[in-house]
Amino acid sequence: MAQINDQRSAQLLTVSGRVQGVGFRPFISRLAHQLALCGWVKNRAGQVDIFVQGLPSSLIQFEQQLVCSAPPLARPVIVQSSTEKLVSLSTFKILSSEEGTFDEIHVPPDYFTCDDCLSEMRDPGERRFRYPFINCTQCGPRYTLIKRLPYDRVNTSLAEFPLCEACLAEFDQPNDRRYHAQPLACPNCGPSLSFKQGHQIVAGDNEGALNLTVAALKSGLIVAIKGIGGYHLVCDAGSEDAVVRLRSRKHRPDKPFAVMLPWQGCDGADILHEVAEPNSQELSLLTDPLRPIVLVDKRAGSTIAPAVAPGLNQIGIMLPYSPLHHLLADDFGGPLIMTSANISGEPVLTEASDVEQRLGVIADAFLHHNRPIVRPADDSVFRMTAGKLRPVRIGRGFAPFEFTLPSVVDYPVLAVGGQLKNTVAIAFNNRLIMSPHIGDMDSLRSQAVFEQIIADMCRLYGVEIKAIVCDAHPDYRTSRWAAEQGLPLTRVYHHYAHASAVAGEWAVTEPMLVFTWDGAGLGADGSIWGGEGLLGQPGQWQRVCSFRPFRLLGGERAGQQPWRCALALLWETGENRNDFSKAHPLLFSAWQKQINSPLTSSVGRLFDTASALLDVVQEQSYQGQAAMMLESLSTNVDEVPPLRLYKNSGGICLADWEALIGLLYDNRHSIETRAGQFHASLAETLLNQAQLFRNEYGVNKVGFSGGVFQNKRLLDQAVSLLVQQDFEVFIPERVPLNDAGLSFGQLIEVIAQGNHAI
Repeated sequence: MAQINDQRSAQLLTVSGRVQGVGFRPFISRLAHQLALCGWVKNRAGQVDIFVQGLPSSLIQFEQQLVCSAPPLARPVIVQSSTEKLVSLSTFKILSSEEGTFDEIHVPPDYFTCDDCLSEMRDPGERRFRYPFINCTQCGPRYTLIKRLPYDRVNTSLAEFPLCEACLAEFDQPNDRRYHAQPLACPNCGPSLSFKQGHQIVAGDNEGALNLTVAALKSGLIVAIKGIGGYHLVCDAGSEDAVVRLRSRKHRPDKPFAVMLPWQGCDGADILHEVAEPNSQELSLLTDPLRPIVLVDKRAGSTIAPAVAPGLNQIGIMLPYSPLHHLLADDFGGPLIMTSANISGEPVLTEASDVEQRLGVIADAFLHHNRPIVRPADDSVFRMTAGKLRPVRIGRGFAPFEFTLPSVVDYPVLAVGGQLKNTVAIAFNNRLIMSPHIGDMDSLRSQAVFEQIIADMCRLYGVEIKAIVCDAHPDYRTSRWAAEQGLPLTRVYHHYAHASAVAGEWAVTEPMLVFTWDGAGLGADGSIWGGEGLLGQPGQWQRVCSFRPFRLLGGERAGQQPWRCALALLWETGENRNDFSKAHPLLFSAWQKQINSPLTSSVGRLFDTASALLDVVQEQSYQGQAAMMLESLSTNVDEVPPLRLYKNSGGICLADWEALIGLLYDNRHSIETRAGQFHASLAETLLNQAQLFRNEYGVNKVGFSGGVFQNKRLLDQAVSLLVQQDFEVFIPERVPLNDAGLSFGQLIEVIAQGNHAI
């Protein structure tokens, strides 16, 4: 036993931030040994306590390096430091975790496979050679395998895999990079693959299952493959026949598929440059440890099948992030379709039985593994707009998303988001946590996962919800669920939540003008909004500008059939004509009598109109198809006049879309030019509305929110025009612009209102 030395000091540190699941305790142990310090480190529910003693100079170094030399995935914050009495210690140890309190819990996301593990996996001399579940303290899944905190193996889905002697030795060796790596595994004691095709089943043979999977893919088959957060449907992205077959079986005629490329070359991007043209920011994010899907310009003449993204000039690309993905991509040697294994709009499937039962008519074969997925996590998606990469969908690697609120909430509040692209969020103390992408809420599975994610978040963060926030639309499944919970409920108008999302992310505390353009959302006047300009700040929004309203033929059906939008606008202008053979003769009568034809100001439906009038898309097979294809074929144009502005009886400034009809019907110009003119006219109109309210109210801050602004051409042009006129522009960078950001905005809005219930 070492003797207590009066020249030594002792210190107790409490560290918060992201310190769970990132190799932080092993790092602390190694750092203490390097500096000849004795003591211990242990997890609590969301924090780490560290007791160290030694020479004062070493303690100073320890505290400095604890932050500045922390593992790359860690985000430590020293929240408390105190001088303690010396005790008799001879070494430094990692102690058993304590349950502790939940106040500072930070649930880590899933991580990519680090370079050290990749090198080891590719080394024939290593015992984990080609092992598809290799990981260490710096990499591997976290969010999808943690059942509860503190982050110990017994609290993960690896608990059912006892460590073998060799793995246990690594786990207990302070100088090993797998020291206290909770998901630790090897071929002898860890999860394994199984392959199934018809009556052929290969289980427990990783290499055999991999070889059969690659052979199936090379022969043009579709394979459902279990990953970190769920299954993917996978096929040869270079085979038009395979991609068309996948589209036919999945009843997904047009929606683009994501593509995974092998990691090749010094930066991993050799094949990427053969099929796409990423800029430096896109390349950086593609190779980042978070490894999302990034929408990148296609390269002409690439080997990617045209059916992968029909009618679009961008393609969703990702590079491998799991050991299994690296092995498959390396062995296959070319691009692979990697699309979520689900029924369209639902959360990704995670269970083998569900996949075989529900997707058996789509997949020819299945590659399963026996590591349970505790909760689903879809891949994150990003796109470059207005000079920044912005999330279209947050999922694996980025979620749960954490945000620090400007003040402490009185009690925990749950926001349940909207009907489409759903996410949920909770606020407690001064923290806001937003879930990964859940999906569209039309199906029973989506609703079940929605409830599971809410229960999971409450359990993981130790939160008991006291109030709920939902969309003002009473028929959203999320709103109905919220109303059934028997808790105090606040209903927030759709576009107020959109506006508060951008104001909240940028912490804007003074009045701003936020343009909230999207497809549809219930407005405060009972109509369907979607082209609004809201003036004010969270909790105090005032609708000051919009678009001339028109009627939606068939209500929600107009969102799937752009020709309905086009007909409605033609009839609004006094042209009693039917340019669309699909239209029923009684539609005009229904429109005249305002039967199932609600008023809207939706810019999203204006995009649908343009697409229909130019005969680009008449029937949408996925959300946003008409707008995406219209954007894709648009060309740059000379200056286009903005739309006429006028004030209605309520003093709201409306943009009159009627001039767009003549523009779109002008056959003197090509379809590409007219599509470009349509975008340019909307951008100029937005600028004029912003200038009007700067002159009237002195407001110089302009924000953007709503799914329409995922359109790169429109957003780039609008931002450029505003910046030229010295406006301050605010666009979300961490929260999606579309309805996935509603839960975040709902919480920002209701907190600003100062009450959590009505």
